[in-house]
Amino acid sequence: MSTVWTIDRVADRFQEAAITARRLPPARVQGYASFWPDIHRQSWEGYADERIILRFAASPAAIDRFGETVRWLRWLEDEQRRLVWLRAQYVPWREISYRTGLIRKTAWRRYQHALAVVVVHLNGELPRFAAVEPSTETTILR
Repeated sequence: MSTVWTIDRVADRFQEAAITARRLPPARVQGYASFWPDIHRQSWEGYADERIILRFAASPAAIDRFGETVRWLRWLEDEQRRLVWLRAQYVPWREISYRTGLIRKTAWRRYQHALAVVVVHLNGELPRFAAVEPSTETTILR
């Protein structure tokens, strides 16, 4: 049985992808190295205001779903991608409207349209109505 996608399910997947993106390690440029010796701090220096960021590692299944969800962004235009990704990161509508220059209601409508575009691509073609054959009773008058 194939999965029937809805707008809510697609929005949840984008939100999960945004959470997974935050859990992945940051991309760093390789090749830069420091040849200074490592700093070994005293115990009292460890109480400085340096924050330790605890990141919970993303599961392999979440990373696979992240890759699949990011590929869905190909079906959207740049403005739609930006709207979907901002909303997936739980950015409030007021902030989204400020960043995009759109009215809140217009931003929401375009967001819903972008999710609908993804849903149509995921569910396949829209159902077509049965071809209506012209009846013999209706004739074109000339």
